Amino acid sequence: METHTNHYLKFDPLEYAYPSRRYATYGYKGMVAASAPTAAEAGMRILEEGGNAIDAAVASAASLTVVEPLATSIGSDAFAIVCFKGKLYGINASGRCPYSLTYDILHRQGYKHIPLHGVIPITVPGAPGAWAELSKRFGNNNLLKNLTPAIELAENGYAVSSKISYLWNRALNLFQSEKYDPLFRELFNIYTINGNAPNPGQVIRFPELAVTLSEIGATNAESFYSGNLTERIVDFIRNNQGFLKASDLETYTCEWVEPISTDYRGYTIYELPPNGHGLVVLLALNILENFDLINKESAESYHILIEAMKLAYEDGFKYIGDPDFMNVTPEQLLSKDYANSRSKLIDNTAKTHLPGNPKGSDTVYFCTADAEGNMVSMIQSHYQNFGSGVVIPGTGILMQDRGTNFNLNPYSVNCLGPGKRPYHTIIPGFLGQDGVPIGPFGVMGGFMQPQGHLQILTNLIDFHMNPQEALDAPRFQYIAGKTVEIESEVPEEILQQLKAMGHDITIKNDPSDFGRGQIIFRTPYESYIGATEPRTDGTIATW
Repeated sequence: METHTNHYLKFDPLEYAYPSRRYATYGYKGMVAASAPTAAEAGMRILEEGGNAIDAAVASAASLTVVEPLATSIGSDAFAIVCFKGKLYGINASGRCPYSLTYDILHRQGYKHIPLHGVIPITVPGAPGAWAELSKRFGNNNLLKNLTPAIELAENGYAVSSKISYLWNRALNLFQSEKYDPLFRELFNIYTINGNAPNPGQVIRFPELAVTLSEIGATNAESFYSGNLTERIVDFIRNNQGFLKASDLETYTCEWVEPISTDYRGYTIYELPPNGHGLVVLLALNILENFDLINKESAESYHILIEAMKLAYEDGFKYIGDPDFMNVTPEQLLSKDYANSRSKLIDNTAKTHLPGNPKGSDTVYFCTADAEGNMVSMIQSHYQNFGSGVVIPGTGILMQDRGTNFNLNPYSVNCLGPGKRPYHTIIPGFLGQDGVPIGPFGVMGGFMQPQGHLQILTNLIDFHMNPQEALDAPRFQYIAGKTVEIESEVPEEILQQLKAMGHDITIKNDPSDFGRGQIIFRTPYESYIGATEPRTDGTIATW
């Protein structure tokens, strides 16, 4: 297409004088909610061609590695809750620390924490394994069929959306000090246009990524874990003094898990068990059940939500890690008696809490549904923007930096160790009632995710909002101590009252750090209602 650079409307794609009102979307043959329109359309295409909700989720997952590479990639991890024929299944496709990397090695090298970028934080990517497992166990299609929309997007190109362009540019700024480091050269070669993030509407292509996706699809991901792609990954990391070896990839398997849950005011909320921190959501809900939340727009409601979130996070940080190394169980932490004892620590002032004793971070979230009632809640991420920054030459594979979430405290359940899985921030959610699945929901955004889940659920259940309202409502984000970030839409009177209670309030005008969520729920009419929020370029594709 010829571009007439002197003949176009001039505007800022992220500035709106009049806030755009979104309405919830309805459909009955199928629905896909994703943070990028092209990814939602990819999932819908698969549904229309005979795939089911699981096939659509895999198609959207792979497409998001093309259209939101700052947030997810082939080298990512993934988690999902699948509703298939009325039963819920969980898949944990998080990666393990290389077996040759130990605490002692990093301690001797003088590290106090795991670096954000480079070869050290790279763990085994689980996303390709998740795509293959989901397609094999529940899908109507083979993996190559499900990856075809992503392959075509990478090969033919797409126009970058406005919000993703903004986040892409912000993410690249994190690597400016490393721009000329040979280790990160491929990141700037592949994921920029003339060294810059693509502008809104600018077309970008990833031909190498298209070839890699085709190879993963044709081999049912075996090339990634025990074939040609394995060799290319391992050779590059070895040549750059990294730790990931062929044996780490060859022995990797995804894990099917039973979702954990709690009942909250007549509904059942499902999350996945550790090493993810969905448990934090359930801990906070159990605490909240000891309070009456009546009015969303009140300082008291915000205060109780914030304090419950603090308490849940303190327990999460202390106890959550690879379940093979945890010294308490989710069942112990989810005791209603324990939640009641924790709730007694909340009064009318902000506090800094400590963990209790139950014995005595960018991401993409998307969800799908089909005409048979199958639904998927899925999330995928390499953690920080552009992950480790390490791209395997000639493949377009961007490696994650999930190892950053380990710590180097030898007494911690989450201390780095060979073969361990780190504390994980990405969490899919699912809502049910009386044993009947209602539908998937989720919020992407690192440590904002449990907070987003909590606020969406209370908006829906306590404050009786529809799904679109529940996503649109302003949010807070607990940071640490008494520090809380709050979106600027919260009324000034409430902000002042929270400050008087002792909260250290920071007003944020940029909504990018408050999560980007999607919802698909069943209605009483054999149809679906879907919602996505204005903090992202999200789209509901429906049939």
